[in-house]
Amino acid sequence: MKTLFWSQRFGAAVLVLLLATPALAAPRKAGPPPVRHPSGQRAAVQPQFQALPLERSRQNHLLVRAVINGKPALLGVDTGAPVSAISLHRVKYFGLTPALANAEIPTRLRINGRYNGVAIARSLQLGLLNLIDEPMVAVDLASSSRAAKMMNEQPIDGILGADILFPTEAVLDCRAQVLILKIDPQAQGGAPGLNYSGFSEVPMHVSSGYNLYVDGTLNGKRAKLMVDTGAYGTLLHQKFVRNMRIPVRNSAFTSSGVNLKQRGVQLATISRFSVGSLDMRSKEVGVIDLEGLVRGGLLNGSPPVAGLLGSEILQRYNGIIDFGTRTLYLKR
Repeated sequence: MKTLFWSQRFGAAVLVLLLATPALAAPRKAGPPPVRHPSGQRAAVQPQFQALPLERSRQNHLLVRAVINGKPALLGVDTGAPVSAISLHRVKYFGLTPALANAEIPTRLRINGRYNGVAIARSLQLGLLNLIDEPMVAVDLASSSRAAKMMNEQPIDGILGADILFPTEAVLDCRAQVLILKIDPQAQGGAPGLNYSGFSEVPMHVSSGYNLYVDGTLNGKRAKLMVDTGAYGTLLHQKFVRNMRIPVRNSAFTSSGVNLKQRGVQLATISRFSVGSLDMRSKEVGVIDLEGLVRGGLLNGSPPVAGLLGSEILQRYNGIIDFGTRTLYLKR
């Protein structure tokens, strides 16, 4: 699975939208992964799953504590990022080394129109899961650090992306703030103890770039939305909103992403907004220019990708993202 993700050059991928006030600032494994206790001793019995607690930042991002090459790290859990990333300014601190060209892992990836180098972490630990020789694309997270400083928060060191969430068949509970990972790749079935009673099931479509999309309707028009926990809130493409003749109003907010310039955010109210069978009335969303972010003709597809389903809706409607079954669960 790791080869699948890293043998391609993604054109639209590490997506981080950052919140500030009053502006929006912008593994290769050899067999089963080794399981170790914090003491460093190998566990006597290897568990099949583990649940990791998440933190929610004031920028409305979900964060997970990790250990990179023996040093504590804070990573943003970003379902809009096909590959995991490390801050360009933290590569030396964590002792990552440049990737060497081989058939599986490129030395650089194209992220939102620009090329970024790939570095290798000897060890990336998420709880009991220890990923060996894990590739991470090195990106500039300076805008994230500035926003965190404004919020008096710890800046993130990197991003946990789909290249880890898919192989571990992760289940991300956005309301309970829990990330469940499959520790034993030989384990059968999904994570135990999950109760989806009362939830609406929304199938997720996976693009060739390993982004997740769900079907929805906006004022009666069919559209797709990218499921993106890296987005502070739901954002629609400016062109889509204009074509729908939906009124917009200016705001004091701006937004930025990796390798993208800061851009202004307008606001719009969608009178009829639905994802799967879940209907939301008079939903306020952000409106920005998504050109260069959602690529490959998706904005002009049939149905078009109208924007990003962000953290605000996922939290409010108890979103659970199941990478194993490729299903989004929502509940009022």
